[in-house]
Amino acid sequence: MKRPLSRANRSLTVAALLILAAGASWAADPVLTYSRAFPGSVPAFMLVTLEKSGDAEYREAPDDDQPLKFKLTGEDVQAVFGLAEKLDYFKRPLESPLKVAFMGTKTFHYESGDSKSEVKFNYSEDPSAQALVDWFERMCESAQHRIGLERAAKYDRLGVVKALTLLEGAMDRKRLVALDQFLPMLDRISNNEVYMHTARAQAAGIAEAIRANKP
Repeated sequence: MKRPLSRANRSLTVAALLILAAGASWAADPVLTYSRAFPGSVPAFMLVTLEKSGDAEYREAPDDDQPLKFKLTGEDVQAVFGLAEKLDYFKRPLESPLKVAFMGTKTFHYESGDSKSEVKFNYSEDPSAQALVDWFERMCESAQHRIGLERAAKYDRLGVVKALTLLEGAMDRKRLVALDQFLPMLDRISNNEVYMHTARAQAAGIAEAIRANKP
C-alpha cells in the first residue's frame, strides 16, 4: 500500500508530474494540463493532460502511472485550445476578487517547445476560463463514468444497470466527451450473456446512440 503524501511532497509531485507530462513526451507538441485539488471531495484530486493531437490522459493521483487514456475529436481539441489562446495561454491572473467559497485549487498549464506558462485559481469570472474549466471537468466526468462502468462490469454485475443509467443520464445532459471511449465496454456488456438482459439491452441502446451521432 502506498504511503500518503504530505502536502509539501504532494505539491512537489504535482509540479513534477506537470513538467514530465507536458515536456518529456511532447516537447515540441503543444500540451494543456488541468488539475483540481479539493481535499474532502471525491475524488480529492484530478488531472487531465491534453495533447494537440487529441490524445488525453486522466489521473486521480499525482503518482498514478496507469492513467486512463482517451482521445478527443479534432473539433473538440480546437475548441479547448482556442479557449486557452483567449486566455493568453495562462500568462495573466484569473482569480476573481470576489469572496466566494473554496471550490478547489484549479491549475491551467500550457507548454509548447520552450514556452511554458501556468496559472492557479479558485474561482474566475472570466467567461473563457469558466468555459475551459467546464471542458476539462467534462473530461473528468467522462473518465469517472468509464471507470465506474468498467469496475461494475468486472466486480459488480448487478450494479451494471445503475452504472449504465448514470452514464446515459450524463450523456443526455451533454456532460460527456470522447464518447467512443465507452464503445468497447458497451459492446462487451451487450454481447455477453453473463449480464442481465436489461443491462445488455441498455448497453446496446447507448452504443447505438453514440454511433448514430458520429459525424
